[in-house]
Amino acid sequence: MLQSPKIRKLKKRHCCLMLLSATHFPHSCVLSVPFATFFTCASSSTSDLGPVYRMPSQANEFPSTKIYEFTVKDAKGKDVDLSVYRGKVLLIVNVASECGLTDENYRELTKLYQQYKDQGLEILAFPCNQFAAQEPGSNQQIEEFVCTRFKSGFQIFDKIEVNGDNAAPLYKFLRLGKWGFFDDDIQWNFAKFLVDKEGKVVNRYYPTTLPFSLEHDIKKLLAESHEC
Repeated sequence: MLQSPKIRKLKKRHCCLMLLSATHFPHSCVLSVPFATFFTCASSSTSDLGPVYRMPSQANEFPSTKIYEFTVKDAKGKDVDLSVYRGKVLLIVNVASECGLTDENYRELTKLYQQYKDQGLEILAFPCNQFAAQEPGSNQQIEEFVCTRFKSGFQIFDKIEVNGDNAAPLYKFLRLGKWGFFDDDIQWNFAKFLVDKEGKVVNRYYPTTLPFSLEHDIKKLLAESHEC
């Protein structure tokens, strides 16, 4: 029987969630509720747009280091000193092109950036192939995919690892927060970190949290004054 594109999309996303579940729960553990419902119960709050599913909103511990002390590489291999983003609100995301979460996340990231870039929002996207090899392309291929399919204008950086010994220094830092939910590793594609205008990491969101669910938090940070 033929299935509508919407049903195929929902099934693809369900498979992605099942992979998340299988990766982060013991084999002996059986979930008796839908995965998204589990996260609603585990950690949620309400914004103007409804429930927001996230990691604990603030880290239990975090070093005094600010994001501006790191240098990363852009998609062409050139160094980018993150201090160039001083005074901006940053949304840092590990992205992938072949994930069940790809379309929704890129569409919402693009709209979010278009809506708030002139107010000081910057989105920093870091391709990563560590999760089911869902980002296999070269930097050039990834940029072409994002620009052609989603018309995204935010920065795409060099492909990196986000977990393990070879993780990029930036992500080793981001994972230091003692977030207190499962472990501190990045769980999947499209985990999100929100950074305030002073370079402090203030929130971490689970991969299944869609970008526009962060709008309330982003607007709050954009409204805050910046100390030079």
